[in-house]
Amino acid sequence: MAAIPDEIEPPKLRALPVGGIEPASLADLVEWFLNYDERVARIRHVMIEELFRWKQTDDEANGIATYPFENAEARFAIGVFQALEENNSEPLLKLWITDVLNALHESKESKREITDANKLDAEPELSPMEKAALLTTNAERRFYLTSCWLEALCTAEARVLGWVYQEIYGRPFQPAG
Repeated sequence: MAAIPDEIEPPKLRALPVGGIEPASLADLVEWFLNYDERVARIRHVMIEELFRWKQTDDEANGIATYPFENAEARFAIGVFQALEENNSEPLLKLWITDVLNALHESKESKREITDANKLDAEPELSPMEKAALLTTNAERRFYLTSCWLEALCTAEARVLGWVYQEIYGRPFQPAG
């Protein structure tokens, strides 16, 4: 990932005449974040892709319906589009982003607790999948890996949706509550 040159800013969103955001401008914004924002770009990392593949397989094995996304990046991008389509007012988007931030907090906390209790950071070069293999129960492995996946996904989604909120409503996002 390249460093962000000072003169490069995220592309502007364009409104549709009938309301809402022009999809191409939203796609350009998502791509910009994937290219220039380190926390969003992590969704493209091989370890995150591995988590995504695991999550899809695990959900299917446990009877949870999945959509056949091409990769973690597609899952993230489509999620951003769906979130904005379904949360098309300031109060709804504020609640959605607040929920994403709460999920991020819970996943980070869960991951930290499992990591500390099992000393998973003793070998920091291990991937989440390798760390999960050190856990003794399938339930703990699933919880840990799900937390790792949600942390990556929610971080990326919160960053982009927070920016979109500010662009649409002219003020920084502040969590509901």
